[in-house]
Amino acid sequence: MSNYSNMHTHDGQVTQNQQNQATVLCCNCGVPMDGSTGLVMCYDCIKLNVDITDGIPRESNLSFCRNCERFLQPPTNWIKAELESRELLALCLRRLKGLNKIRLIDAAFIWTEPHSRRIRVKLTVQGEAFQNAIIQQSFEVEYVVIAMQCPDCAKSYTAHTWNTSLQIRQKVPHKRTFLYLEQLILKYNAHVDTISIKENKDGLDFYYSKQNYAVKMLDFLNSTVPIKSKKSEELISADIHSGTSVYKFSFSVEIAPICKDDLVVLPAKLAKSMGNISRLVLCSKISNSIQFIDPANLHIEDLQASVYWRHPFNSLADVTQLIEFIVLDVEPTGERKGKYLMADVTCVRASDMGGSSNEEFYIRSHLGGLLHPGDSAMGYYIKNSNFNSDLYEELDTNNIADVVLVKKHYVRSNKRAKNRNWKLKRMANERKDIVATEVLDSRQARQEQERAEKDYEMFLQDLEEDDELRQNINLYKSDKINQVNEGDDDEISEDEDAPQIDIDELLDELDEMTLDG
Repeated sequence: MSNYSNMHTHDGQVTQNQQNQATVLCCNCGVPMDGSTGLVMCYDCIKLNVDITDGIPRESNLSFCRNCERFLQPPTNWIKAELESRELLALCLRRLKGLNKIRLIDAAFIWTEPHSRRIRVKLTVQGEAFQNAIIQQSFEVEYVVIAMQCPDCAKSYTAHTWNTSLQIRQKVPHKRTFLYLEQLILKYNAHVDTISIKENKDGLDFYYSKQNYAVKMLDFLNSTVPIKSKKSEELISADIHSGTSVYKFSFSVEIAPICKDDLVVLPAKLAKSMGNISRLVLCSKISNSIQFIDPANLHIEDLQASVYWRHPFNSLADVTQLIEFIVLDVEPTGERKGKYLMADVTCVRASDMGGSSNEEFYIRSHLGGLLHPGDSAMGYYIKNSNFNSDLYEELDTNNIADVVLVKKHYVRSNKRAKNRNWKLKRMANERKDIVATEVLDSRQARQEQERAEKDYEMFLQDLEEDDELRQNINLYKSDKINQVNEGDDDEISEDEDAPQIDIDELLDELDEMTLDG
């Protein structure tokens, strides 16, 4: 009985408390609501009848330069921003008027087709509808991307607008180093500040609107290839009344005339200072320093660019002088250093196979891990060769190998070379006449074109054979489809041993697509 009375008393207290609580009806829908808040309308009706985003536009514009791929941040600042990046989101929010009157809770992009030139952003905001009534609302804003041209790009189409030029030169008979440097520039976007790029006979010319842009490019070159530079300036105009002058600056950059796979004779003092390495060596790698390897004992040393330019020297022979050898026998010695394996190799010139002169050469080579009997290899035929070099004449010819093998040779058919499943991006540059117009005929132009295509094909083959070289370069999936006809069985068998680039190493251009589409 006592328990029942206690329960009844408790229920009575609850009922009495509920009766003491003040309630009012919503003036719009009649739902009971707490009257202590002082509101006459429920929260749902406030959201339906009050718009705290009133005055914020649902459409806006973004100015985009299709040449340099930058967006305009008013009034005059052009910034680099990728699609759906934090920088682009901040720019979109700055373009909205009236957003500072309410509190921004969240902002996110809504996916749109990259070619649609539309950017959609979903915003969540909080604001005060009435006194003591704060509501939260979400809405979408659509931005129309308007393509235009920024002032910097407009100057690039006008003559005599550059302030600083940077001239890169390398005096070698091929352009493999420049092709490699071009890919490095594209990978790290080092050419973004250039007004224009012109191709010259021995190199490239970069033009800039400001001197610091050229200095930035010079720092990039110093970190990638062995160079030396020289700065000069030219007075354009001077005002004696105000004491101001206008100058144009020029940076002359020279790349060391030594390339990968070149045969080099080192000066005696330099070879001694480099760990007493042999004087006759191969260039195995080019970066901001030059790496040499002695193919007879796997001795590897690096030469810094500053040391090289104090006592410069040229290559004894370059890759254009390589000839083909046929490997008859390979006997590894067991000595290994990195990817190189020492071996005793017996070879013969490919041009002597089947002829009366079938002279065999027994040499030491660092390619024991790659070569097998029956393979082809490219190398330098030193015996009976005449080199115009004072450094070579200082060597003891009795202790010099007759042949120096450089790399394994793979037979590639023209069909497979044209239908690679990968490709490279090329720098958009202005090609200029290399030879004066009055002496340039169709034959010379054809020879220059054939030479450029040969150098480019040689560079592509180097990328297929050297996985370490590919690490610094962006490779993209090709649009071509490899099609092999029924009568191409012989060409297929020739390409079986040729190295191929795995599709996992390739990038998709659609992943890097921007609004200029």
